[in-house]
Amino acid sequence: MVLPIVAYGDPVLRKMCTDISAGYPNIKDLISNMFQTMEASRGVGLAAPQIGLPIRLFVVDAAPFADDDELTKEEQTFLENFRKVFINAKIIEETGDKWSFNEGCLSIPGVRGDVSRHERLTIEYLDENFQPQVLTVDGLAARIIQHEYDHIQGVLFTDKLSAFKKRILQGKLTDISKGKVNVDYRMRFPDVRRK
Repeated sequence: MVLPIVAYGDPVLRKMCTDISAGYPNIKDLISNMFQTMEASRGVGLAAPQIGLPIRLFVVDAAPFADDDELTKEEQTFLENFRKVFINAKIIEETGDKWSFNEGCLSIPGVRGDVSRHERLTIEYLDENFQPQVLTVDGLAARIIQHEYDHIQGVLFTDKLSAFKKRILQGKLTDISKGKVNVDYRMRFPDVRRK
């Protein structure tokens, strides 16, 4: 089932999310719904706060980045198959040079900005079967994880933009929270009055 994505301005996007246990209600359905929602909106990652749940869960699918001609065949194959569920994730280490990339977010449609992040990370998490995992990745896969991890920490990519860029975007961000944005996927806007 495709769920509405929570828009910028909703308090749930600013919450430090809580861990969940294997007994979390309908977790398999929730994970399936999150993948369907992410795919329907053409995203590469989706965190639980983006569908209104303040829990430490996110899903990623890097396949859309696999078409980049600048990547090696090995990198393309890796991204094509990089589809994962992260539960109760904790980044253990971020290393390597920081590099900038133009990021966007399903909760902030139409807004993009250059964000600098470390090139490599090691993360520990539970998979969809609540089995402990440790993963070290770099490049675009690491960037997707860092972006989604920020969501479960209550951080948005716009927080990492320069003060000047934030000022320029303020009107657009306010419009998004009021539903004044053209988007072709389901969204829930915090400042839209229900009739």
